[in-house]
Amino acid sequence: MKQQFPKLRALDLRPYTHRGQSYLLLRDPQQVAPQPLLVPKPLTPVLACCDGTHSPAHLKAMLRETLGAVAAHHHIDELLHMLDEALMLENDRYRAAHQETLQAYRTAPCRQPSLAGLSYPKDATQLWQLLQDYLEDAEAVVPMAVDWSRPLGMLSPHIDYPRGGAVYAKIWKRMAQAAAEAELVILFGTDHYGSDLFTLTRQNYATPYGILPTEQSLVAALAEVIGEEAAFAGELRHRGEHSLELVAIWLHHMRAGTPCTVVPILCGGFHRFLYNGQHPQHNPTLQRLLMTIQQQTAGRRVLVVASGDLAHVGPAFGGQALDSQGRMALRRADDALIAAMSAGDVDQFYGAIRQVRDANNVCGVAPIYLTMQAINATRGEAVGYATCPADDFDTSVVTIGGMVFRNDGEPPIK
Repeated sequence: MKQQFPKLRALDLRPYTHRGQSYLLLRDPQQVAPQPLLVPKPLTPVLACCDGTHSPAHLKAMLRETLGAVAAHHHIDELLHMLDEALMLENDRYRAAHQETLQAYRTAPCRQPSLAGLSYPKDATQLWQLLQDYLEDAEAVVPMAVDWSRPLGMLSPHIDYPRGGAVYAKIWKRMAQAAAEAELVILFGTDHYGSDLFTLTRQNYATPYGILPTEQSLVAALAEVIGEEAAFAGELRHRGEHSLELVAIWLHHMRAGTPCTVVPILCGGFHRFLYNGQHPQHNPTLQRLLMTIQQQTAGRRVLVVASGDLAHVGPAFGGQALDSQGRMALRRADDALIAAMSAGDVDQFYGAIRQVRDANNVCGVAPIYLTMQAINATRGEAVGYATCPADDFDTSVVTIGGMVFRNDGEPPIK
């Protein structure tokens, strides 16, 4: 049955060129839709109008001048049928498939690694050798002695290993003792495709080394703070989100395959605060979540990990091509963020982001802010920095860095 008022789901939309033709690539972050879909550029205006308020007849009338009467009738019907078949419309077919997929995810033994065999070796021995090679190249880094009287925090990249391996190795080698001895590791990871402030899961996280069990009691306490429905509304995004997976593997590696309990938390962007004039310190859910973490983990060996990269600039991210002046300006901006983190000044860090409305697309803002707040960071130590290419023309880059966060006192949450 045709949908009366088709509504496109929240999807990942990206320009795509194939054999000289321009398309829009539609992908489902929750992976309910089994395959991506290519929509020819002339039909992309239809997608913008699929907002649940226009009937197919209205869509055809709206686009008749653009596509022509015959083309509008034929192509819009075909596109709506394809979107429906691909489970990319918000309707009963999608809702049934979503429930089935969610049930399968929740009843599976664990959250399986989605990038094993693609972004890194699936075989544990081969993975071990790859990460050990990175660590051996970071020979100048000395592991940090750990005082567990207070929680520790760190910033790790989540870029792919070929580009970020050296920085991963530096920060994880510096935090080797902390990673090996931690009783509980809280992972704040960038949610690249979700707008929810926090998204939890009760699933255990698997790596090629085995299982990292999720601490159910803390997840339950956090879900009560967030609200059960809101906390798990986008849970399926955990299946494909790389920000937690790539960091969890390094954690497991530094523990020589020995498991420890984790709490994997996906964090939506802070753009809601950047544009609505509010501040994360005034968000009651965020503050209650941080307080709950502190109360529930007091007296334990806790490591809090921010999984986040820094700037994303250039044509690959919708910006201008970088030249030498642009690169120098970018480094100055990153240095300002690193200085704020090194000073343990979370307000200075967020202020630098807010002042320019995150013009450099720092995708680690939320995880970094939350990690600093969760441990009441008073100082940091920069460990590694790199500028990574993001296109074939050397005009787009991603910058990454590692950071140790310490708490030398007991200031209240700001």
